[in-house]
Amino acid sequence: MAPAQPELKKYLDKKLFVQLNGSRKVIGVLRGYDVFLNIVLDDAVEEKAGGEKERLGMVVIRGNSVVMLEALERIGGGDRDRGQQGHH
Repeated sequence: MAPAQPELKKYLDKKLFVQLNGSRKVIGVLRGYDVFLNIVLDDAVEEKAGGEKERLGMVVIRGNSVVMLEALERIGGGDRDRGQQGHH
């Protein structure tokens, strides 16, 4: 059986909020990922304590440090949304 892949294809090229261990928070555009949830973010910004923001540019984040991923842009939808309008 093939190893399970993270279901992140729909998040590619979308802006994400990433919560890391150690209470670190990074926002950036997902450019790539692998089976270990290692992720590449572009235009990344780290939100520090007190609201300070530090521009990081392109970063690679190791999968084992990722606690949570949250999409900051609408993901997919399209046909599915239109199909549900008639099912009130």
